[in-house]
Amino acid sequence: MAFCIITDSASDVPERVIKEYDLHVIPTPVTIEGKDYFDGETIFPDQFYEVQASGKEISTYHVSQNMFYEHFLPFAERGDEVLYLCFSTGIAGTFNAARLAYEEIQEEYPGFQLTIIDTKCASVGYGLVAERLLCMQKNGAPKELLIEAAHFFCEHMEHAVTVVELGYLFKGGRLSRTSFLAGTVLDIKPIIIVDENGSLKAVEKVRGWKKAQKRILTMVGEKGKNLENQVVGVCYGTDREAYEYIKKELVERYHVKGLLEGRVGCAIGAHTGPGILGIVFLNETDEKYDAYL
Repeated sequence: MAFCIITDSASDVPERVIKEYDLHVIPTPVTIEGKDYFDGETIFPDQFYEVQASGKEISTYHVSQNMFYEHFLPFAERGDEVLYLCFSTGIAGTFNAARLAYEEIQEEYPGFQLTIIDTKCASVGYGLVAERLLCMQKNGAPKELLIEAAHFFCEHMEHAVTVVELGYLFKGGRLSRTSFLAGTVLDIKPIIIVDENGSLKAVEKVRGWKKAQKRILTMVGEKGKNLENQVVGVCYGTDREAYEYIKKELVERYHVKGLLEGRVGCAIGAHTGPGILGIVFLNETDEKYDAYL
């Protein structure tokens, strides 16, 4: 019996990590012009952003109970125990669907053990949690400590995010029409976090894309703890130049231990547009977890 750490594709875990740890990633669905695709399985970021730029109708929905059942079942059949790191309930209904699927499987496999954690994180915010736990597991961390660390990392994960275009936030109901129109005219860029409820929340406004990049970098210094001993996550949609700038500054300014480099996929990109840029990091660390990292 194995103890398996799994997640879903809204975590935007880099392909390198998926291959290195043989990570099971449940694909998030996206609908384009009425046809369903699956993030990281039948559609990938470059293709998705091309479709988005073409103006085709795009919508997303969370992984269904039946989809979860199909992904959980092989673990139950093998007698494995699973820790599932789930997309924030503040953004999607993924957690409840996963819980219902687990209850269904337990009717057939009552001994199946599945721990579902509402990460209250988005994108590489919990992609980084997954990578850190997999690293700890590789280095010998016991199951109980891994579950404890998962809760700790999720609780202390900070997100500093900004976007170029306001139209996608407006369409998704996350921005008022007045803010959208005024912001577009004045070149306003929102500074977005994931709050204590796991919801996306705009907390500041700055003028200009360069200033927005500098602001999220400054937030790392304001909120981050022991950055020189942290692997910090960075993600983007299509602006490679801004992405490279952020990575360079994180290394030179904060001397971070390492970078987890992610690409924002359909689950988040559909609601933010291609011009998204984010940094994720911990506001607290603990030596008992660091010992395995």
